Amino acid sequence: MKLEYILLGALLEHPSTGYDLKGYMNTHGRFLRSNTQMSQVYRTLTAMQGRGWVTYDIEPRPGAQDAKTYRVTSEGINVFLDWIAGPYTPPSRLGDPDLSVRLAFAGFMTVGQLLRLIDTEITTRESEIRRFRHRDRSISWDSPIAVDHELFEMVDEWGHAQGSAAMDMHLDTMRELRRKVEELAYARKNRTLVADVADMSG
Repeated sequence: MKLEYILLGALLEHPSTGYDLKGYMNTHGRFLRSNTQMSQVYRTLTAMQGRGWVTYDIEPRPGAQDAKTYRVTSEGINVFLDWIAGPYTPPSRLGDPDLSVRLAFAGFMTVGQLLRLIDTEITTRESEIRRFRHRDRSISWDSPIAVDHELFEMVDEWGHAQGSAAMDMHLDTMRELRRKVEELAYARKNRTLVADVADMSG
């Protein structure tokens, strides 16, 4: 997952210093990208500034080094919105951070864009289950070293069962999220209708 998109999303929530962004990556951001170092944050900020995606203001700090407070430019906003609402191709490996990062910044999408993202994920994973859940997992062994076949098969079966359970749970959570998004959209529509009626009555 490109660090640029995570930092742009965090900066669109509110302008921040590089130190603040590192704190974000140590807390909420740690679930979106692993082991982000301070040097990576500053190197990425410098690269984004060079592309015109971010700018900064100098905040004087008496007795300490002045701080740079970064904010996203109009160009950076366009880059972020093009990415978050752009085509999503689910990776073959479940748990890839692309989906998680998009969902973490779902408030920058429309309801329709979010539903399309969720539907793409659900459709792809359902197709993968049909193709691979009951695939032939046997191996034609011809290894030059000793193999504990019983141990191998036991762990392989355990791994397959764990992977299947994780995929089923993931699909359940995505379907539940879709239902909640639809409920929110319905509630908003009703609130708008009630407000319109109240305006007409007034």
